Amino acid sequence: MPSFLIKLLQHKKLTISFILFCLLSSGSLAQEQQAFAEWLAELRIEALAEGISENLLDEALSTIEEPIPRVIELDQSQPEFVQTFSNYMNNRLSQARIERGQALLEEHSELFSRISREYGVQPHYLVSFWALESNFGDYTGGFSVLNALATLAYDPRRSGFFRNELLTALKILDAGHISVEDMSGSWAGAMGQCQFMPSTFDRYAIDGDNDGRIDIWNSLPDIFASAANFLSESGWRPDERWGREVTLPQGFDFTQSGTGIRKTVFEWNGIGVMRANGAALGNSSIEGSIILPAGASGPAFLAYNNFRTTMVWNRSTYYAISVGHLADRFVGGGEIQHWPDTEERALSRDEVIELQELLNTMGIDVGAPDGILGSRTRGAIRAFQEESGLPTDGYASYELLDMIRVLAISE
Repeated sequence: MPSFLIKLLQHKKLTISFILFCLLSSGSLAQEQQAFAEWLAELRIEALAEGISENLLDEALSTIEEPIPRVIELDQSQPEFVQTFSNYMNNRLSQARIERGQALLEEHSELFSRISREYGVQPHYLVSFWALESNFGDYTGGFSVLNALATLAYDPRRSGFFRNELLTALKILDAGHISVEDMSGSWAGAMGQCQFMPSTFDRYAIDGDNDGRIDIWNSLPDIFASAANFLSESGWRPDERWGREVTLPQGFDFTQSGTGIRKTVFEWNGIGVMRANGAALGNSSIEGSIILPAGASGPAFLAYNNFRTTMVWNRSTYYAISVGHLADRFVGGGEIQHWPDTEERALSRDEVIELQELLNTMGIDVGAPDGILGSRTRGAIRAFQEESGLPTDGYASYELLDMIRVLAISE
């Protein structure tokens, strides 16, 4: 019997039922620890079969004692509110961050010029990714990558994906790129100053300083060469910008917005889309899409190929705009000009579920309500907006939810 339970038994004020609860909990914990130990033993066999050395496995697996409850909590938790575009941008584009990025561009100009020549990614974009992923390397995560990945691989929710990531992390260690104790990262196993998952590291990471190993935690040449290689291999174009803020003509057909619709700059110019300052777009043959991150009443952007490439890195529209806009600010670009007159109210996740349920009730199928504003939900919102004579921007605003609530009551 564990010593702490012996002490509990000696404490006269404790009830018998509480002591029994502790005994049962202790037994359950011991069973869980045994099951995890058996799982690790099976993982070791698989890792050996994939060619990972016994010495490395002895060292690495000995650091993994048990699943980390905080990692499971973070993986299963979802934010209470869906963040608005204005809040998202304001949280990431402070003046201090802009000025620091400009200073770092100058400080490491020689390195950035070399990386840009080799991989075709402009320096101000690399600094923007660096800023948004780890605040210029200040914060790369405080978790042991091995412990975090083992926790998520053991948990049944996404075990297959994280098991592969854990095995890849072990291969990275076995290759000598980083030590076990220094392999730190996010709760999800994203590593280094560019926050690569192990599989991304395995496919794209580069030894930028030619020292025989790849260190995306500490070596700036490795960090930027790796980020640039990922972007280049994903389709980045060195002779194009990411996009720009634009204004839309009166009566614009909002069904023409979104990444699924692409027209040349010449075509958008022809229907009256203009730069944010009122100047004509021009006659370029570059293809772009109209992006409305805050709906029809918010700012509009004409986003090109490099915007779509940024979304290979991170699927968030907000993220892709923030990378591009922050990069513009580093080289003297102005602020976003056309914000709504009033601050938008964010929907909570429960309100998104309510919106989805109401749309289903009205016969507009969104599938099982999940609180996620995905493409199916946006398509359902467009269908409702079209039926109601509203701008078909597919945007889930609080005003839209309120309108649908009223209609549901009246029916």
